Amino acid sequence: MLAPQADQVRTLEKWEKNWQEDKIGFHQPHVNKVLENNIHKVLAGRTGVSFFFPLCGKAVDMKWLADMGHSVVGVEISEKAIKQFFEENNLTYSEEPVPAIPGMKVYKSSEKNISLYKCDLFNFSSSIRGQFGAIWDRGSLVAINPRDREKYSSLLTSLMAKDCRYLVATLLYNPELYKGPPFLVPDEQIHSLFGNSCDIELLQSEDAMTDRQRDWGLDYFTEHVHLITLKSS
Repeated sequence: MLAPQADQVRTLEKWEKNWQEDKIGFHQPHVNKVLENNIHKVLAGRTGVSFFFPLCGKAVDMKWLADMGHSVVGVEISEKAIKQFFEENNLTYSEEPVPAIPGMKVYKSSEKNISLYKCDLFNFSSSIRGQFGAIWDRGSLVAINPRDREKYSSLLTSLMAKDCRYLVATLLYNPELYKGPPFLVPDEQIHSLFGNSCDIELLQSEDAMTDRQRDWGLDYFTEHVHLITLKSS
């Protein structure tokens, strides 16, 4: 099932170019419904939760969570995306280098507890900001190159605090008809990537087909949402 996409590679430069040319059909101008519908399961009664957004883009979900009193850390390769996030949400921000990682910069909101790091996601680690109480992964696992998924799951697991609740949306479709991204991530792979150290719960399965996917030539397009938590040792 994964074979047609196994060798697909999208470079960081290509993602940056997408942002520069405003080819960002993946961006949603509103708070994601999956997050809204499952926020109670992610929070589990907690307040002031630290959220991590891998490949955050300029997701409005970040401000929505910060407005609720949570802290947000995002990682994004595109400086344009980061600056647009602050500007479009009327937030002032500071910009400073991160000495530990050459070339890495962090942009911090003055009004809200939001810090966005401009860097390759795989250069980020818990040594920079510790571990997190929640992760929201809407377009990250499905966007990274399929060959990097083991490395990705190791990184994400290392960023999870003991009580972390990791919400991830994945996509199912026929990979013979569309090469991606977003890439196909079957449920079996979620279990092979995270199952050794985590409990995995399928929260919802929804038909996510729109005209955009029909234009890709797809005949079905299903979104699965999983909640991943560390096994209690």
